[in-house]
Amino acid sequence: MATRKAILEAAGFLIADAGLALAASKQIAARAGVDVASINHHFGNREGLYQAVLVEAHRRLIDGKHLEQLAASTEPPETKLKALIRLLVQGGALEPNWPLIVLAREIMAPSAHLMALQQEEVLPKLQRVLPILSELTALPPDDPRLWRCLPSIAAPCALFALAGKLDSPLTNRFSAVPAEVVVEHLFAFAMGGLAAISRAPETGQ
Repeated sequence: MATRKAILEAAGFLIADAGLALAASKQIAARAGVDVASINHHFGNREGLYQAVLVEAHRRLIDGKHLEQLAASTEPPETKLKALIRLLVQGGALEPNWPLIVLAREIMAPSAHLMALQQEEVLPKLQRVLPILSELTALPPDDPRLWRCLPSIAAPCALFALAGKLDSPLTNRFSAVPAEVVVEHLFAFAMGGLAAISRAPETGQ
């Protein structure tokens, strides 16, 4: 288990730094302190390793167990939504920063592994979030308008988290803001958007 974790960490760091194509298996093995055969033993092949890196990256950004507990709680939906935004912002701020960068690379240049990631990690988590949005909007969980709200809520959280990993005059303005201020801002923005969507006509779904 320790060897598998070391390989994942090494692969995640190198893929985030240089991209999958330039993160050679020999480099990954050397950084992890193992031989190349260990990669095949634990992950089957290079493709299996990359898939595992994507899954691990997503789990670190938002843990499915935490999300399940949140969805099952008896708190008001507003409290649940704010807690969800806090989870997303905090997950993106964690060190090391390779999970966020690896996922950003995959989204910007999708590979065949993106579909597997969506099926294994993303969709089950979204299914736990939809009932919260349904409570807030009085729209049914399978309403296409709610599905479109999901990236509208998650993407700004990822953007603020990613800004904290970069060093530039623009991103420094974002990263200098206390995390809880960011959470409150994103929550207010999300609530306003959800309220507007709940009033919008059903045409064009």
